[in-house]
Amino acid sequence: MNSRGPPVIRAWCISLAASVLALAACGEMARYDVAAGTGPQPTLPEPVLTLVPTVNIAPAIGWAPGKQPLAAEGMQVQAFATHLDHPRWLVVLPNGDVLVAETNAPPKPEGGSGLRGWFMSLMMKRAGAGTPSANRITLLRDTDGDGRADQRSVLLQDLSSPFGMALVGDQLYVANADAVLRFPYTRGETRITASPTKLLDLPGGPINHHWTKNLLASPDGRKLYVSVGSNSNVAERGMAVEAGRAAIWELDLASGAHRVFASGLRNPNGMAWAPGAPVAAGTAGTAGVAGVAGVADARDAVLWTVVNERDELGSDLVPDYLTSVREGGFYGWPYSYFGPHVDARVQPPAPAWVARAIAPDYALGPHVAPLGLVAAAGNALPERFAHGMFIGLHGSWNRKPHSGYKVVFVAFVAGRPSGEPLEVLGGFLSADGRAQGRPVGVAIDRTGALLVADDVGNVVWRVSARH
Repeated sequence: MNSRGPPVIRAWCISLAASVLALAACGEMARYDVAAGTGPQPTLPEPVLTLVPTVNIAPAIGWAPGKQPLAAEGMQVQAFATHLDHPRWLVVLPNGDVLVAETNAPPKPEGGSGLRGWFMSLMMKRAGAGTPSANRITLLRDTDGDGRADQRSVLLQDLSSPFGMALVGDQLYVANADAVLRFPYTRGETRITASPTKLLDLPGGPINHHWTKNLLASPDGRKLYVSVGSNSNVAERGMAVEAGRAAIWELDLASGAHRVFASGLRNPNGMAWAPGAPVAAGTAGTAGVAGVAGVADARDAVLWTVVNERDELGSDLVPDYLTSVREGGFYGWPYSYFGPHVDARVQPPAPAWVARAIAPDYALGPHVAPLGLVAAAGNALPERFAHGMFIGLHGSWNRKPHSGYKVVFVAFVAGRPSGEPLEVLGGFLSADGRAQGRPVGVAIDRTGALLVADDVGNVVWRVSARH
């Protein structure tokens, strides 16, 4: 459907969309609180299938003057950088410079695929994700140590919906929506003018339903791990368009060889390393990788990721999750969730795949939309945040009441998630349910403070201990 069609048709479509959204908003509601769908053994009620899926968008309004998120007890928050253009992802360089990907979804033909795609486009605009992509990576620098960036420059521009970034030695790797690129990098430079080298094509195409592609270097700097989301909710477009998707790839930087490292992960985004049992053979050393902390030896490193699970089974299903990632592991999508729980919408069924499905380690609650993930190592926040993971929960658009819209911390004990999530930064939703901001990427800066990219407020927030 062409949203630029005749005014009468356009007005009819908008009226129809408003009616559908109103009908959806009046539909089913959660029967359990978010806490019930959280932890290593979440409550998984029977699916709720409705004629019209639940839609409960928090309209994006941004921050009013003088307003900001609320930091947890013992901490404070300030704006590290403002007036950005849809900041999504963050990387801290060894000299303390902060890279921020200012980005959004690539254009889709005719606004998306059919009537459903058009409605989804309308909903995403209402949620604050409808602006054209700036397609750049900006460098932020705090020269006087006051916790605010006083210098900024465009490090890279004219990219294609860039998201993940990783620095290994003197090479900066960037994940566009459809490829992994490599750029030469000199410590301290504020602009890269060299042409990129394309290392790897990634699943893209005209639909590219989950377009964000993240990067994480192995602790030894020999490999890159690439997150690639699915091209649909539950394979309703067929499995042919899902080739290589719903997966984390492994790319060997020396040879260029790549493979699917783990699959069945509907939409993995943030990735991080934590100490624990080995996940891959033949790795050693940690030299040369920016942002890898707390892993004394690559043989002691476990890969973790956060995953956005499937929609349209009701407000209580399916919990999004944090999980360790096993080499060769299959995590259920699209055939099942949380191990053996079959999704009957997927036809034909695949009992052999369901039997293989690994249950995730830790549920984060239904529809919270976890995106950012960073290990706690190196932070200078209060002691209760010493061991575990910080997670940016972007927030629901299809749960009633809303869920997510905060940054949380999941503590680790003996290398495993433990206890309930602790809120680190909240207040992103106004009292009347509008989105003042939405947290995305998270990172630990050189001083040990937590940085949070806010793609509705167009701010990078800095959370530090209160002294």
